Amino acid sequence: MRAVVVSRTGGPEVLEVQERPDPEPGPEELLVDVEAAGVNFIDVYQREGRYPLDLPFVAGSEGAGVVRSVGGQVADVRPGDRVAWAMLPGTGYTSVAVVPAARAVAVPDGVSTEQAAAVLLQGMTAHYLCDATYAVQHGDDVLVHAAAGGTGLLLTQMVTARGGRVIATVSTDEKAELARGAGAAEVVRYDREDVAERVRALTGGRGVPVVYDGVGKATFEASLACLARRGVLVLFGASSGPVPPVDPIRLMSGSLYLTRPTLADYAADRDELLARSSAVFRQVAAGTLDVRIGQRYGLEQAAQAHEDLAGRRTTGKSLLLPSGG
Repeated sequence: MRAVVVSRTGGPEVLEVQERPDPEPGPEELLVDVEAAGVNFIDVYQREGRYPLDLPFVAGSEGAGVVRSVGGQVADVRPGDRVAWAMLPGTGYTSVAVVPAARAVAVPDGVSTEQAAAVLLQGMTAHYLCDATYAVQHGDDVLVHAAAGGTGLLLTQMVTARGGRVIATVSTDEKAELARGAGAAEVVRYDREDVAERVRALTGGRGVPVVYDGVGKATFEASLACLARRGVLVLFGASSGPVPPVDPIRLMSGSLYLTRPTLADYAADRDELLARSSAVFRQVAAGTLDVRIGQRYGLEQAAQAHEDLAGRRTTGKSLLLPSGG
C-alpha cells in the first residue's frame, strides 16, 4: 500500500508518501481499497499538531472504496461492497485502509464512490447543523459564512430546501456565483463590505436568528453583530484560526446563544450515523443535493491540497485519489 504519512508535525512539507505493507483486518473490521479520500481542515490541524495524534500517522480520516476482505465477526458486509466512512484518523490518504465495520456505511446505488467520499463528512455536518443544532424553519433568515466551500454549498442547499433564506458570505466573484447557484438569496463580499451592516440592512435591522460560522477568528465578531434577539451563533469550525476566549457577559446584549458543536456528538452511535448518512445519500441519489468536487489530487499532491485549502483557493470539496489526481 501507498500512504501519505506524517512523521513530524509542521507545514505541508511534512506530508510524505511511503510504501507500507498491506494491513490485515481485525475480527470486526473491513479491509478497503480506497478509491477517494476527503481533504478536510481537521487534516491540516492534525498535521500541524493543533489536534495532536501519535506520530507517525497516516493523514486523512474520510474516504470511500471497495471492500477487499472482512473480519470473521462481520456479518452484514461482503467483499465487493462499496462503503464510506468519516472521522477515522489514519484511514484517508492511503490506497488501503482498515475501517471498523461499525463506523462504515454502505454507498447506495445512485451515489458514486467519489460523491460518497466528498459528501459524507460535510453532508452530515450540514445536516445536523440545520436539522438539530438550530432547526431552520420556513421563512428564517440564515447567515452562512464561506458559502462556496464544501460544507457551505451543502448547507446552503439544505437550508434553502427547508424554506430558509440564505445570506451567504464569500470572498470572490466566482464563489458568489457558486453560492447563488446553491440557492443563496443574497451574497455579501466580506472582503469588500461590512458584513454586519449589510446583514442588518437585508433583514430590516432585525438581524438573523442563526449564523453558521465555520471560519472562526476572522468572522466571529461580525457573526455576533449579525444576530437577532435570542439568536444562535453556531461556531462549527475555525478555518481562519481559533477564536480568542470570549467573556459570556457579551451574550447579554440580546440574550444570545453560542455553541461549538461537532459531528462526533451528532453521529455518536451507529443508529444516528446511519440516519444522517442515509438522509444525505438519499438527497444525492435523488439529485436534490448537488455535490461539487472542485479539486482532485494524487497522493503525491497532498501538500498542494493542504496549501490550497488553507489558502482558501478551493471551492466545494477536495479529494485525494490514490490512483492519481
